[in-house]
Amino acid sequence: MSTMQKKIAELRRRREENQLGGGADKQEKHRQSGRLTARERVAALVDPDSFEEIGLFATHRATLFGMQDKTFAADGVITGAASVGGRLVHLASQDFTVAGGSAGETHSIKVADIMQASLKTGSPFVFINDSGGARVQEGIAALSGYGKVFHANVLLSGAVPQISLICGPCAGGAAYSPALTDFIIQTRQAQMFITGPQVIKQVTGETVTAEALGGPDAHMVHSGVIHFIADDDQHAIALCRKLISFLPANNLEDPPIIDGDRSVEPNPALETVLPEESKQGYDVRAVIGSIVDFGDFLEVQAGHAMNIVVGFARICGGSVGVVANQPSVKAGVLDINASTKAARFIRFCNAFNIPLVTFVDVPGFMPGVEQEYGGIIRHGAKLLFAYSSATVPKITIILRKSYGGAYLAMCGKDLDADRVFAWPTAEVAVMGAEGAAEIVFRKEIAEADNPDLRRAELIASYRDTFSNPYVAAEQRLVDAVIEPALTRRHIAQALEYLRIKRVPRPHKKHGLMPL
Repeated sequence: MSTMQKKIAELRRRREENQLGGGADKQEKHRQSGRLTARERVAALVDPDSFEEIGLFATHRATLFGMQDKTFAADGVITGAASVGGRLVHLASQDFTVAGGSAGETHSIKVADIMQASLKTGSPFVFINDSGGARVQEGIAALSGYGKVFHANVLLSGAVPQISLICGPCAGGAAYSPALTDFIIQTRQAQMFITGPQVIKQVTGETVTAEALGGPDAHMVHSGVIHFIADDDQHAIALCRKLISFLPANNLEDPPIIDGDRSVEPNPALETVLPEESKQGYDVRAVIGSIVDFGDFLEVQAGHAMNIVVGFARICGGSVGVVANQPSVKAGVLDINASTKAARFIRFCNAFNIPLVTFVDVPGFMPGVEQEYGGIIRHGAKLLFAYSSATVPKITIILRKSYGGAYLAMCGKDLDADRVFAWPTAEVAVMGAEGAAEIVFRKEIAEADNPDLRRAELIASYRDTFSNPYVAAEQRLVDAVIEPALTRRHIAQALEYLRIKRVPRPHKKHGLMPL
């Protein structure tokens, strides 16, 4: 055997050892818990034979607490570049079989470096999290590593899409990196929290399980931290691949256009989707599904603030971001959580050149002391800010109710909507007829011989005046009153005409969103 052959044999041996992570036994135990290994996750996510690993032989340089006698395969995190659906991505995948996936200095520097490579090449970054937290043996060096990752998250923000998969524990400071990314997908087997149940028990005396504290349902329903719940690792990876398919590689590119549904034929089903009774709820996703390509709608944060619906779809093959009031939940009213959920989604779409299609059926903002004390003014202003600052094509379709300040907040014409279409059932008014009559005709009702009868007459008069889209159309607040069956055609045509839209804005560092 020549010297070169010996060197190659040594390289192969070292490579195989490092690719085993914490060893065959630990990897098998990991699989038995229902989770894929770090490398299996990478292999499932990327296109076959496309992964180029960077930093396979990296390890820590710590010397305290016996660390000088230990080496960690790839320092517990796999990093590199690959293609997903034929498009370049950069990624990191933590290996729980190596020191519990703990993040030390080298571990975090590897992640931060691959993030910088993502930024340099203008490609999405995917971080698969499965870690017990900071590597305590490395002390503040581990914290410094976290800081480098957080800083890189912020540099990438708005420049390239960032997606986090939570496939195991994600505790302490490590949770802030996913929080700085654009989308978080959490599996049923994973938990994410800042302080665990034991610490909470010691400090507050409260008893809570890890699942109730940091499980996916807790973060979807209550905290609103995550965007998708996956049944397992494979489901999380499938969601990630689908999400990437809607997104451009970076902020300088337009979203991908695929060979989608080019048909814009009338859809008569839209003529019967709204209930006859205007106060009756319905599922707005039935409207969305009847308009977008093949009825394919990827809903984001489906279990959080369910009175508003956001997500991605395609119109004639091009990606769009959809925002819609949900009349089947709280009558589609805007509250604190709905405003924040929609505002964040709008900001993402605007950053990555994704046109916005808004479906409106909103009776107003949520009243009540709890909402006022919680800051509904500040949170509702986020929605106004997000729409007003968005420069992507903005198309609004008023389906039914569009009342008061919520009319403006759902991208009315005065927030620089490019097209506002209204169905014949649209009602654009300051408020509902009942409330308006009590204010406008209060004296007349009080002085009437039969107040109840007169109130009913005046409510009917107000409704006849404003419970249609034509007054708004006369004042150019609605561009066109359209037949529901032709909605897809109008949206597709508007998107085509707005493709070259350009909006000059005042020179400034950035606006000040009411956070």
